[in-house]
Amino acid sequence: MDTSPYSNFESLDIRVGTILQAKLFSKARKPAYQLVVDFGEEIGHLQSSAQLTELYAIDDLIGKQILAVVF
Repeated sequence: MDTSPYSNFESLDIRVGTILQAKLFSKARKPAYQLVVDFGEEIGHLQSSAQLTELYAIDDLIGKQILAVVF
């Protein structure tokens, strides 16, 4: 069994997705957004959260493409 750092990285499922929706995550301990991300036909829409409130306004996130590790 290969346990090199590269083999660990190679086993990750990293996908490109497009942010469809973003709103403030009111229950988060630190300011964050709740996101709905479209990962295409195979995976569909998934929800996530991100602490990006100091860097992006909600309107700036819609349509942005992101990389994410998907389970």
